[in-house]
Amino acid sequence: MLSRHTPVALGGAALLLAAVTACSPVEENDSATATSPSAAVEPCAPASLATKTAGKLTVGTDNPAYEPWFSENKPDNGKGYESAVAYQVAERLGYQKSDVVWTGVTFNNAIAPGPKAFDIDVNQFSITDERRAAVDFSSPYYLVRQTVITTRKSKIAGAKSLADLKDAELGAQVGTTSYQAITDVIKPTAGPAVFNNNDDAKKALENGTVDGIVVDLPTAFYMTAAELEDGVIVGQLPQVGVPEQFGIVLDKGSPLTGCVSRAVDQLRQDGTLAVLEKTWLAGSTGAPELQ
Repeated sequence: MLSRHTPVALGGAALLLAAVTACSPVEENDSATATSPSAAVEPCAPASLATKTAGKLTVGTDNPAYEPWFSENKPDNGKGYESAVAYQVAERLGYQKSDVVWTGVTFNNAIAPGPKAFDIDVNQFSITDERRAAVDFSSPYYLVRQTVITTRKSKIAGAKSLADLKDAELGAQVGTTSYQAITDVIKPTAGPAVFNNNDDAKKALENGTVDGIVVDLPTAFYMTAAELEDGVIVGQLPQVGVPEQFGIVLDKGSPLTGCVSRAVDQLRQDGTLAVLEKTWLAGSTGAPELQ
């Protein structure tokens, strides 16, 4: 947070003005004293925020809510990186945990044009210009790397480069930057397989319908360690252009956007986001880079 610095010395004219002011009588009925700045309502406090339900913050996310972003498919338990971030944002806005209300919203519906059923939505939404046309985003709360995963018996298990994936059948969840990474970065001969969610993509990989799937790095670590039999990380995709970042989604033109971004910025600046990453995304580093 930027600090304000008081000038060490005042000019002669300013000193004279200060002296005159100090000796002037105070009018008891001075209208300037009628309203105290401290009595002003904080613009980002619950009493000032136009939320779906007064005094409550409605938070949307997908169902199922995936590890390690959430835990046990229970967004309201405060466990998992995005659940923890949501509650920290709510706290910075002045809401108690009991004031946070969760609602199920599919990934595509959350970023589609039109009024929302939520105040904010956290669901691994990468910030893109195309999406900004339909929704608002907060300041970023996580830097993203897209990653290819597979199983040990797959023909791409030993792939070291993008060229090794040219003939692979790859898939990802519809509407995600994981899907876009297949078409824009890997560019396989066969078009990508599209799935409604990561569970469907994972099943296709287990059944051998696809050779591999693309997900974000923390999800890749979780899936290969806890959900896929003989799951392996093939590698992270090269970063192209501006680093990919996750942001909280809000309705287009939402009056809450500035306040939510301020809360996220505070969490980044005071080290809270780093602590949450260490707590919930530990081990999500060290994957090989695909050249």
